[in-house]
Amino acid sequence: ESAEEIAQRQRNESLLLVSEYAGRFFQESLKTPEGQAIGYQYFKSRGLEDETIVKYGLGWAPVSRKALAEAARAAGYKEEFLIDAGLCMKYEDGRLVDRFHDRVMFPIHSHIGRVIAFGGRTLAKPVPGKPYAKYKNSPETEIYVKSRSLYGIWFAKNEMSRQDKCILVEGYLDVLSMHQLGIKNVVASSGTSLTVEQIRLI
Repeated sequence: ESAEEIAQRQRNESLLLVSEYAGRFFQESLKTPEGQAIGYQYFKSRGLEDETIVKYGLGWAPVSRKALAEAARAAGYKEEFLIDAGLCMKYEDGRLVDRFHDRVMFPIHSHIGRVIAFGGRTLAKPVPGKPYAKYKNSPETEIYVKSRSLYGIWFAKNEMSRQDKCILVEGYLDVLSMHQLGIKNVVASSGTSLTVEQIRLI
């Protein structure tokens, strides 16, 4: 490896580590009174079992806009990597805020099981005249390219290989519901049109 390649590999590892920290943070937040009352109740209302919630790392992004930023910095993670992993945004006045807040969280894993991104679903009702995005996804980063990623691939790949068949669905809950029923060769393109890279990954 050249010096540049080593530096890029180390940087990618730093981005993966901060993404995995965020995944644990969202999982722990689901256990708080706020997370239980809102996030956990939503997952249960969609028919998800506790085992599924834990296995797929589902979580809750607290209502506070600074919860993850403050916890991650206190744990020693650099601001630069929080921003570059798509977890936080920095305002012009210097404030660091969370990209995801007040949402149930679905971590997106790479085909080797690393957390590379997140999808967050708001449970708030739309307010007329205000912009409303039911789902907010991580932006593309050095570790996450949407057109080359499939939700559920890490959990589905062994069964896909065994059956030599893959079932493609649209969203997170479609994958989780089918896996819970024992149909595990299922992945989702997360609402995007299917790409050549995704087919190649399958």
